[in-house]
Amino acid sequence: MTKKLVLLISGRGSNLQSILRACQTGQIADAEIAAVISNRAEAPGLMMAQAAGIPTEVTDHRDFPSRAEFDTALQQQVDRYAPDLVVLAGFMRQLTDTFVEHYLGRLVNIHPSLLPAFPGLHTHARAIAQGVCWHGASVHFVIPELDAGPVIIQAAVPVHTDDDPARLAARVLAAEHEIYPRALNAVLSGWCSLKEGRVIWSTPVPSCADTAINPVITR
Repeated sequence: MTKKLVLLISGRGSNLQSILRACQTGQIADAEIAAVISNRAEAPGLMMAQAAGIPTEVTDHRDFPSRAEFDTALQQQVDRYAPDLVVLAGFMRQLTDTFVEHYLGRLVNIHPSLLPAFPGLHTHARAIAQGVCWHGASVHFVIPELDAGPVIIQAAVPVHTDDDPARLAARVLAAEHEIYPRALNAVLSGWCSLKEGRVIWSTPVPSCADTAINPVITR
C-alpha cells in the first residue's frame, strides 16, 4: 500500500523538491506526497507542488488570534489526507504541544545544525561565530520541546576558515537533500521508529567508520 506524506512548508520548498524526486525514483519506497500545506500563500514551494500535480492548501497563521486556534485548523486540514507521516520542510512556525502529541512518532523535521548544537534560528552565523570546525544537518522526530527530538540521521560538513553564513548554508542544504529522503524512507518502511523517547532501529544500522578531521593541518 502506498504511504502518504503531508509536507508543511513556509517558503521555497527546496527539501520538497528532493523528497518529491525521491518518491518518484523509489528512493522513498511506495510513497507519495498527498498534499503540501503552507502557512503563507506566497510560498514559492506551493507553485512547485502544483506544477507536479500535488494538491496544495494554505492555512495562514495570520488569520487566527492564537497559536492554538491556528494549530487546530492546521491539524484538521492535515488529517483530511490521513498521512502516514507529517514532514516539516522549512515550516517556520513553532507548533503547540497538542499538535505535536497528536502526531507523535509520525512528525519529523530537518534542522540545519548538528543537534543538540545550535537549536533555533541563524544556525550558520552562530556556528561561524562559535568557531566550530563542523556544522551540518539533523533529521529528528518532533517532540514538544523545540529542536530537541531524538535524532534519526545527521550529516556533517566542514566549516571553512574563510566561510560566511551563505556559503556554509549552501553546503548544509546540499547535505539536507541527501539525508531527508533516507530518513523518511527509514521511518515509512518501519526500519526506524520512536519508542519511549528514543529512536529504535528494527535491524542494525551501519555506522560511518572514518575519522574526519577539519581543518587539515599537516604541519
